[in-house]
Amino acid sequence: MAFDTACVDWEQRIVGRRSLIPAPLFANEAEEALAVFKSLRIVDAPGQPTFGEACEQWVFDFVGAIFGAYDADAGRQLIREFFLLISKKNSKSTIAAGIMLTALIRNWRHSALLLILAPTLEVANNAFTPARDMVRADNALAALLHVQEHTRTITHRQTKAILKVIAADSDTVSGVKSSFVLVDELWIFGKRPKADAMLREATGGLVSRPEGFVIWLTTQADEEPAGVFKAKLDYARDVRDGEIDDPRFLPVLYEFPESMIASKAYLLPKNFYVTNPNIGRSVDVEWLTDELRKVINATGGELQVFLAKHLNVEIGLRLAHNRWRGADYWEATADTTLTLDELMRRSEVCTVGIDGGGLDDLFGFAVMGRCRETRDFLLWNRAWAQTDVFERRKDIVTQLREFEADKDLVACETPGDDIADIVAICIRLRDAGLLPETGAVGLDPAGVADLVDALDLAGISAGGQAVSIPQGYRLSGSVWGMERKLKALALFHSGSRLMNWCVGNAKGEKRGNALLITKQVSGSAKIDPLIASFNAFDLMSRNPVAANGRSVYEDRGIRKI
Repeated sequence: MAFDTACVDWEQRIVGRRSLIPAPLFANEAEEALAVFKSLRIVDAPGQPTFGEACEQWVFDFVGAIFGAYDADAGRQLIREFFLLISKKNSKSTIAAGIMLTALIRNWRHSALLLILAPTLEVANNAFTPARDMVRADNALAALLHVQEHTRTITHRQTKAILKVIAADSDTVSGVKSSFVLVDELWIFGKRPKADAMLREATGGLVSRPEGFVIWLTTQADEEPAGVFKAKLDYARDVRDGEIDDPRFLPVLYEFPESMIASKAYLLPKNFYVTNPNIGRSVDVEWLTDELRKVINATGGELQVFLAKHLNVEIGLRLAHNRWRGADYWEATADTTLTLDELMRRSEVCTVGIDGGGLDDLFGFAVMGRCRETRDFLLWNRAWAQTDVFERRKDIVTQLREFEADKDLVACETPGDDIADIVAICIRLRDAGLLPETGAVGLDPAGVADLVDALDLAGISAGGQAVSIPQGYRLSGSVWGMERKLKALALFHSGSRLMNWCVGNAKGEKRGNALLITKQVSGSAKIDPLIASFNAFDLMSRNPVAANGRSVYEDRGIRKI
């Protein structure tokens, strides 16, 4: 069969309250599964209605698409992965329980394993409890299915197939061979460095079970997406937008179009329906409005979490709480072609910024070039991390490994690797004649004694080419200067994920007339490469001249008017 799971007109559809979900491939399979699903009771809802009585049409479309993708003649599921991104309180876990219970009832494989994988015990109970109650509320189901609360399992008495709810923080998934898998709250797994391997283990059994499927359910993350969640979210968006052709993957994402994000239209109660398809049922618009009013002026990040969880607005550079204002213009000034080699080729002079630290900090590095044609500032960054960082900062290991894969962060095998690499780059810039005679390398003076010695041995003398850059409130000029350059589209950077992360982590703190951006304000998240950039900017703002003394006119000639 030829079919397509893209939804390239999703923006018009979601605003116009039209379905984002294609019709089922096999209508009869969808109808039979929906007959089962619609008969299940939602015990914790007033009056204990069935799904058929209580749900909006989008739920039936989603369930129909899942079970309607099964080719009964071939015994094969044609769409094997489903991704649902939906706001909190849209009955996600209850619907998940109903889908997997329907799969257990309709499954034909004897001793099959159906798995609901949750990141925590609480989330696991949120899925198991409604499934258990659905069975107990129906005499026929109670006779067909055996519930065991202590193991969070429901067993089909005839096929001996088992629906098991597992909490990943307490149970193991090693060696499981599941026919059907539902992963709940994928965003939480995104914070765990080994989540990808665990999920591959949990879903690996489908290779020998062609009738099976995997469903990924999630709300937005309460911080910038990372890890396996970000990877799956990006993939889902690419399939939806037609960038990737994968008819085996069906993405259903309830999120605001970019135009509504840019205009902040998501703050208007009349638009809450966009990411809350259950509005008027399990979601109350008045409650959302009241909660938004409580956090709209909050100063502790409460607004950002509310937007992420209840309106699926992704937390990123533009939404970070107390963000550095340069973040508002950061994404627009990315130039992905700007490697170190390209920066050197285009620049008439370069300065270097360095921000060191302890063994559990990143060693931040920046090269700032001034374009010989336009005099725009060009920025390239790298960071180094000792093994201590990966051991002590488990909360950011996932992000660090991603930056390492991008080659923007280097994991040091020995303590001196970072210094050796930094000195090598500085020597390369010097030998290319791009460093000024004085004020070439700017350092945070704290904790860089070894580096100063290494630079001095390389002929980059302390107090001459290598200079100390005052930190704290005395760095305010560079902070403000970079903001202005970014807004004026006169500073360009390589657009690395590392720097996007650091810029998103940067929090501003006003003290008198000064603006401080410090690691203490930013917490455990890192900003070292950004501080290094401010140091490099400080030196470049002094209008340096390269040691080679080359004129811009040597390359472009003298223009006659």
